[in-house]
Amino acid sequence: MPTALLWFRRDLRLGDHPALLAARDATGPDGDVVPVFVFDERLWGPSGGPRRRFLLDCLTALEDDLGGALVLRRGDPARVLPALAGEVGATSVHVSADAGPYGRRRDDAVERALGEVPLVRTGSPYAVTPGRVTKRDGTPFQVFSPFARAWREHGWRAPASSPGDVRWRTGVRSDDRPPAPELDGVTLPPAGEAAALAAWARFRDERLPGYADGRNTPAGDGTSRMSAYLKYGCIHPRTLLADLAAAGQAEPVRRYTDELAWRDFYADVLWHRPESAREYLKPELRAMGYDDGPHAQELVRAWETGRTGFPIVDAGMRQLLGEAYVHNRVRMIVASFLVKDLHQEWTLGARWFMRHLVDGDLASNNHGWQWVAGTGTDASPYYRVFNPVTQGKKFDPDGAYVKRWVPELRDVDPRYVHEPWTAPGGVPAGYPEPVVDHAHERQVALDRYARVRGR
Repeated sequence: MPTALLWFRRDLRLGDHPALLAARDATGPDGDVVPVFVFDERLWGPSGGPRRRFLLDCLTALEDDLGGALVLRRGDPARVLPALAGEVGATSVHVSADAGPYGRRRDDAVERALGEVPLVRTGSPYAVTPGRVTKRDGTPFQVFSPFARAWREHGWRAPASSPGDVRWRTGVRSDDRPPAPELDGVTLPPAGEAAALAAWARFRDERLPGYADGRNTPAGDGTSRMSAYLKYGCIHPRTLLADLAAAGQAEPVRRYTDELAWRDFYADVLWHRPESAREYLKPELRAMGYDDGPHAQELVRAWETGRTGFPIVDAGMRQLLGEAYVHNRVRMIVASFLVKDLHQEWTLGARWFMRHLVDGDLASNNHGWQWVAGTGTDASPYYRVFNPVTQGKKFDPDGAYVKRWVPELRDVDPRYVHEPWTAPGGVPAGYPEPVVDHAHERQVALDRYARVRGR
């Protein structure tokens, strides 16, 4: 009987899974499929505790869905996969294509090591596989808006059909899992495909109509919170887009579709510019000056722990430590504060986020930081400096978000909650004074950008 390996990576589901269908079709009605996940130290090692724990929980859910057939192996995939293929007599290995810099190198190495056994790439974790949406002359897009227009015109396939009956081979040896990390009270969402589908259904049916406005209000439940599920492929974005298409052309649908387009855009940028995971997309800004020394390190530590004295910043950083997640509007605010108020390089913030976010995605996270820092894909965002007070007043007007995450301010009148130093009684005991003067640091940042851009 023919046997195929299905190598799970960022596609931890059974529905809408083109690589699974390809593996089933390759074996025919009498063959079987061996599902495998490889713990690769190159990916496992740098992952923070929340991502490790969520991944393990997703694998537990997938193993249940597979009736215990999932094979776990640990080591270098270029050694593990050929060895496993030999053990089970596999005639093909099936994967969803990986668009990341390391993933592409790893898959090429696995393909070479497999020799005559083909590595078959079918589908990807994106609505449109990175590299396929280009300008008419074949060059990649540099800015989001024209990419999004072309992305919509290109379109995407409908969700893949149900796999039906698949003969999963059981009884293949598995390695022990790595130990689950302690999370020190961090609350993670439920993991797995069923949880992802349920979360999407709740958002689609209950909150999507108010998304156009609700997405900017961190105190409410206006966003979908689907990012962790998309990160690990518990659900495919095509599934979401199919439901959005059925919902019509209302403004909330357009706004949410744009968020999925941003995800594809950043993956596309990384595909064409793999060095942008670590390097500046605008290389002239590498000469930007940043603060260093003991005092600067103290300010960074205040940012990391939510002790800057700016309530909306502190609430966001405490949400990160409490839920391994930050509301998207607040992500921009806290990122701007680190880069433009504390004058730290965007890479420092990107690493901190990747360490603590459950939805930490290299393309979206690092390019989002570059967008805020003015080193990335936007036409001219270097002069955009988020004012944490006015941002807080605009998007958290009654202070509900701040009071949820900063208990020291729960008794402060909402009129003063975003600038507690102006309250009649001053800053409450236990909460810090602002660590910097925002107006001054804003001008310092703009002066530094002007000097670099004027060279």
